[in-house]
Amino acid sequence: MLDPKWVRAEPEAVAQLLKKKGYTLDVDAFKALDAKRKAIQVETEALQNERNTKSKNIGKAKASGEDIAPLLAEVENLKGQLQEKEAGLEAIAAEIDAIVTGIPNIPDERVPEGTSEADNQEIRSWGRPRQFDFTPKDHVELGEAGDGLDFATATKITGSRFVIMKGEVARLHRAIVQLMLDTHSTEHGYLEVNVPNMVNADSAFGTGQLPKFAADLFKLTDEREFYLIPTAEVPVTNFVRDEIVDADALPMKFACHTPCFRSEAGSYGKDTRGMIRQHQFEKVELVQLVKPEQSKQAHEELTLHAEKILQKLDLPYRVVMLCGGDLGFSVEITYDIEVWLPGQDAYREISSCSNFGDFQARRMQARFRNPETGKPELLHTINGSGLAVGRTLIAVLENYQNIDGNVTVPDVLQPYMGGAKTILNP
Repeated sequence: MLDPKWVRAEPEAVAQLLKKKGYTLDVDAFKALDAKRKAIQVETEALQNERNTKSKNIGKAKASGEDIAPLLAEVENLKGQLQEKEAGLEAIAAEIDAIVTGIPNIPDERVPEGTSEADNQEIRSWGRPRQFDFTPKDHVELGEAGDGLDFATATKITGSRFVIMKGEVARLHRAIVQLMLDTHSTEHGYLEVNVPNMVNADSAFGTGQLPKFAADLFKLTDEREFYLIPTAEVPVTNFVRDEIVDADALPMKFACHTPCFRSEAGSYGKDTRGMIRQHQFEKVELVQLVKPEQSKQAHEELTLHAEKILQKLDLPYRVVMLCGGDLGFSVEITYDIEVWLPGQDAYREISSCSNFGDFQARRMQARFRNPETGKPELLHTINGSGLAVGRTLIAVLENYQNIDGNVTVPDVLQPYMGGAKTILNP
């Protein structure tokens, strides 16, 4: 969340900066509401002062033997007026708070102008797409032909946008997870953690999913208000909610493998074939919690860590910077890593690596104590997929397919596959 004091003090400046995200802040309405808040605040303080004065007069009148009944009536009347003003002030404050918590993060100055993914800017690329001497199949054809992917049974037992992985494909999926966790924990210095797959509403609010994006979450229907996690970002980032950590403990770096659950509200009819966009999938998430001055460097570093997995798998990819109109609600800047999928003849997102600045930290009240001042300050949060496991599986199946329908296992995965060199052998 943005600093409410800044929004109240400079709403025009905030509105101007938000234009890059395509967000319109109604400055006049906000200023009118804040002016009403200030007016009631002044009236409330005046009533409080008047009540305090009359309360003191009661004591003096009583000591001098005067009749205090009129003064008691006046104080009681003031108490009623004060309660009414305080209730009004509380209602306006809640209304202003709802507006401020619904305002997206300010985009980084490096973020390009634009309204959609068509305006994203390519930053770099790695590898060259393989030139096939046959027409490559997509992962659905390959997986179903080799009895490694079963969408029909998944639809029967649950519904659309689910899959069952079998045999060698299931093992390959597990091998990809192991490669990611081993690489990030051993080579990149992340602490591997295992977390609950459900969170409470406070956690979902802290990272920006609630209240604005409630429709994108799966909510449990009992009285506890638990939500299935859309990504490990939510539980892991909330490790430091309502905490003041030692400066020496930063940066904190976590790697976490979880299932992810998304309702995909608003995306019906999009990417319905295969495993590209599902209600349940798995990711290895990378999270860094850092001091503000470490923020930009940490974001670049985390992105390179995610890229390293694709390099180890020898999968061509590119990195794009998202334009303002394509940025998420809570982020300042995002690099999307897009892997080449020959079955679609296109690059597709496999990781989003984002810097949130202090936006999430303010919502969570996640702070560190500055050793120079002794005062708590908001830390910065960065995260990204390292990588989306299902989409990595898709990329391996499609890029390593052979003309006879089998798939070569990348060298780096063979030790996790018991030395198997191919899968889906006819």
